[in-house]
Amino acid sequence: MATLLADLLMTQMNRAAFSAQPDFVVPMPLHPARLRQRGFNQALEIARRVSRKSAIVLLPDACRRIKDTPPQTGLPWKEREKNIRGAFACEMNFTGKHVAVLDDVMTTGTTLDELAKVLRKRGATRVSAWVVARTLREK
Repeated sequence: MATLLADLLMTQMNRAAFSAQPDFVVPMPLHPARLRQRGFNQALEIARRVSRKSAIVLLPDACRRIKDTPPQTGLPWKEREKNIRGAFACEMNFTGKHVAVLDDVMTTGTTLDELAKVLRKRGATRVSAWVVARTLREK
């Protein structure tokens, strides 16, 4: 399944006009407890294939999820930002780099935004969000 999703993402990326290819791909990290529960990180599995096909360096351990939060899907939209605040840490220096954060699904974008903030604090000059699927807000 990860191969199919990576291929679909790469097809979309090839259709889009990117001004610059990222220096790195960073998969959305899972908290260790969630990783044990799930058994794998779906974003990492997709990112591995995207990295291999695009020759963009994959940094699977550059960032960590340090806060074990309830899943965003179970929370009202307004509470998601507060839930995810302070959830990530990155030790790597990204000064002057363009980083693509890869995630499987984006709903509100708050998780991606929170990780992007951490990457920018570590020096990234540009952060792109690469997602396989986008959910829409119910009216």
